Amino acid sequence: MAFLRRRLAGDYEVDEFGFDRDLTSAVFHPPLRRLYRDWFRTEVTGLENVPTEGAGLIVGNHSGTVALDALMLSTALHHEHPEHRYLRLLAADLVFRMPVVSEIARKTGGTVACNPDAERLMRHGELVGVFPEGFKGIGKLYAERYKLQRFGRGGFVSAALRTGTPIIPAAIVGGEEIYPMLADIKPLARLLKLPYFPVTPTFPWLGPLGMVPLPSKWLIEFCPPIPTDHLMDSADDPLVVFNLADQVRETIQQTLHQLLKRRPDPFGP
Repeated sequence: MAFLRRRLAGDYEVDEFGFDRDLTSAVFHPPLRRLYRDWFRTEVTGLENVPTEGAGLIVGNHSGTVALDALMLSTALHHEHPEHRYLRLLAADLVFRMPVVSEIARKTGGTVACNPDAERLMRHGELVGVFPEGFKGIGKLYAERYKLQRFGRGGFVSAALRTGTPIIPAAIVGGEEIYPMLADIKPLARLLKLPYFPVTPTFPWLGPLGMVPLPSKWLIEFCPPIPTDHLMDSADDPLVVFNLADQVRETIQQTLHQLLKRRPDPFGP
């Protein structure tokens, strides 16, 4: 009732990107917490590496056919972090071309994955989340699970360097098993103008029921931050950008190997 009164009275704020904290906390986070806690049984380590205030760039591995890993990463930070921080996710253009989905993405703090928006957010002291693998990560086959794809051109590194923002690598285990992609029907994907059309053990065979994620066990680890404030003058140096992007990628890949050893059974307790 308090939430409804605030909405009717207009007693809430929306920032320049369309982020509505009140709506996010009251409507979107509660069901995500249930999924995070009860369905995926998520365990988080390394939260001490995430700043309690000020900017940070969280860089994660991407997987799962549907990008639930981004939502679970946001939930972990808001639910587990002592300061209940919000993660401002950078998403592909496709997300903002989809009806309803684009509105939800804006309301929950998302914006287009471009350097100007990322830099603006970080200069305002926000935690920004990026998945440099993009569709190559979430659209890979199950046989390639937990093998990081190419990190693009390192635009996320340039944005961090220009703002002197620390980069926090994040390794996420669990996403690969929720919708194991066995095949990609490329002609159908082209027809529907999608990056891929997945075939999983349950989709499209079970119709809408095939969209229910399998209850894999999730582990999320935030790695020690990589400072960038001493390299702000090198934001346009391709060698510095490449080396830093490669360092982030290697850190995530090695952490994934360690987490997989801790979780031998993908569907264990």
